[in-house]
Amino acid sequence: MTDLGELQQRALRVSDLYDELNQRGRGRTWTREELMLGFVGDVGDLAKLVMAAEGARHMPGGRDALAHELADCLWSVLVLARKYDFDLAAEFGRTMDQLEQHVTAMIAELPATEA
Repeated sequence: MTDLGELQQRALRVSDLYDELNQRGRGRTWTREELMLGFVGDVGDLAKLVMAAEGARHMPGGRDALAHELADCLWSVLVLARKYDFDLAAEFGRTMDQLEQHVTAMIAELPATEA
């Protein structure tokens, strides 16, 4: 499963399951704002795991925990993109084109270095 659309559909199926769980257990589903706050928490966990991977702190779980947290963050991005009705593949392509042009122009302005 490598297609972004397939990944997003899978993420949305899991999101629907969370909606069902929250509706039954709490009488409501998460808002977009609450999804974003969950994402922020996941990014914080990711930061700690990256620090651990680089030897700057101790966190249990190692590479498996880091891989899991990266996937959690991707899930949040895929779900938020749909909740805000963005074509993430198109936006990614457009953003990478802009960044590539910008960085290439910045490199061109710098003096060449010897290899």
